[in-house]
Amino acid sequence: MGERLTTDLLVVGWGKGGKTLARALGSAGRRVVLVERDDAMVGGTCINIACVPTKALVHQAEQRRPEDDPETYLAQAVATRDGIVGRLREANRQLLATVDAVTLVRGEAAFTGERTVRVTGGDEELEITAQHVVLNTGTEPRLPGIPGERGPRVHDSTSIQHLSGVPARLVIVGAGVIALEFASMFARFGSAVTIVARGAGILPDEDDDVRTSMEEALADAGVSILPNAEPSRIDDGTIATVATSAGELQAEAVLLATGRTPVTAALDLAAGGVETDARGFVQVDDLLRTSAERVWAVGDVNGGQQLTPISLDDFRIVKAQLTDAAGRSRADRTAVPTTTFTTPPLGRVGMTEREARERGREVRVGAKPVAKIAAMPRPKAVQETHGIIKIVVDAQTDLVLGAALHTVDAQEVINLVALAMRAGVTATELRDGIWTHPSSTEALNEVLGELR
Repeated sequence: MGERLTTDLLVVGWGKGGKTLARALGSAGRRVVLVERDDAMVGGTCINIACVPTKALVHQAEQRRPEDDPETYLAQAVATRDGIVGRLREANRQLLATVDAVTLVRGEAAFTGERTVRVTGGDEELEITAQHVVLNTGTEPRLPGIPGERGPRVHDSTSIQHLSGVPARLVIVGAGVIALEFASMFARFGSAVTIVARGAGILPDEDDDVRTSMEEALADAGVSILPNAEPSRIDDGTIATVATSAGELQAEAVLLATGRTPVTAALDLAAGGVETDARGFVQVDDLLRTSAERVWAVGDVNGGQQLTPISLDDFRIVKAQLTDAAGRSRADRTAVPTTTFTTPPLGRVGMTEREARERGREVRVGAKPVAKIAAMPRPKAVQETHGIIKIVVDAQTDLVLGAALHTVDAQEVINLVALAMRAGVTATELRDGIWTHPSSTEALNEVLGELR
């Protein structure tokens, strides 16, 4: 029998919500144990394999000049990426290591009973019993079940970040956010990219004009989209061959960007009384409580939006319960903005025009290609004029219902629009706002001045 440990709070997994909760409660003197099974994931998914490293690669790809050798440039870009990740990982380690009340444990955790887990690390075992448990184990790439998907030329969104060279041809299976970001990125690194979309195309929930804007930007970067193409197998030899219902594709590398699945298999959740849904995500209510008493799940593992700011908001929700404070619930979330980091990025918040009309809303719409917005010279100054600005406004109240910003700086401007929606700022007030010049925010003056 190994050692035994009792604690006030046990956090399983070093994600955004869990690590922030551990630091906050530990700094307040509460005894906290945080368990992480993988040194390469210290700090969580965002800083190690997702948000930060991929956006660093996007930036590097955008800076590449035609005369830059693709192989050398990619190697340098990956080295830059790894340097950023290493520094962030160590900073995250220090944020908790310097809090006396926080104990960091390396190993694989599995429930053995009510709020009790056994952590295994090599030949050592540690049994931890806690008053409160927070699950924060995140997600990992999901394989679609295509024969041949585990070949050496087949990658997921993690492994493709360390390719040893630029593939002359890259086939991406999937048409979601991850697929689009890597397609845009690798096209600029020098690959001929083909997106294999199982459905009718990319961005199925978007309005047609926004989808067309993205398709045009990708096409101009050298990305092809193959719609309604169901992959049936991957033959991974000297060249990978992807067989689809629309024909065969050959490539030096294949990326499977077909979603993510929760990291719960090793936890033995049933032993802890924690229920999951049909996809394996931990079931929670609006306060993020699981089916087990005093056990919460935060971040991607609970099946909500897989976004770092959502995980941070999960922290706020659970912290309030652990400190007996009035707090938030998931029901409080409104106008949550997102960004797809293609070049240029696509910021999105609220309803599309189609969704608003389907809900019976009377709307006015402002939509204009970025290249034709005279009041917004910034895209011209930075030589990236692809895109569209589209804003949907309630005709009765003059409140913004939603927006799609496919433009330079979308990841920043979309936050302003989201704040306006939450604060009840009218479209007229945004239209008449005084913004810095030249900036992408200035598009609001012109696009909202042409509502139809």
